[in-house]
Amino acid sequence: MRIEYDALSKTIAALTEGESDLIALMATVVCEVHHADDRFDWTGFYRVTGPGMLRIGPYQGGHGCLVIPFSRGICGAAARTGEVQLVDDVDAFPGHIACASSTRSEIVLPVWNGAGTLLGVFDIDSDQPAAFTTEDARRLTAILAQVFGRL
Repeated sequence: MRIEYDALSKTIAALTEGESDLIALMATVVCEVHHADDRFDWTGFYRVTGPGMLRIGPYQGGHGCLVIPFSRGICGAAARTGEVQLVDDVDAFPGHIACASSTRSEIVLPVWNGAGTLLGVFDIDSDQPAAFTTEDARRLTAILAQVFGRL
């Protein structure tokens, strides 16, 4: 099953309309995205909880790393640079943090509020190599902006 972004975007918009609680929004987005595509092995948020520090937020899948500094891993790189990280082979990424040995590829997107403050990162892992595309990055970025840009 491949993700149908137009339908997913409409569903998430309907489910999150009027909600302002960050954790409730994250939990809803994670649930909908994780179950929308069989490429997605682990889907979750890491929240900015202090200077240069990410902590696990709502997620679906096996256990994730609890704390990730901005200085480490793919999630840290997304938080540090503010840029989407699209990684076809996690083993080739310098400093990759192996939270799950099954992960082969990953996409991590920075999550911003309407004022331009980094709230965290949205991390999707796949047990397939090169599972993610620039189209995934573009469409997921739009969904995140739709939900969190109003905060």
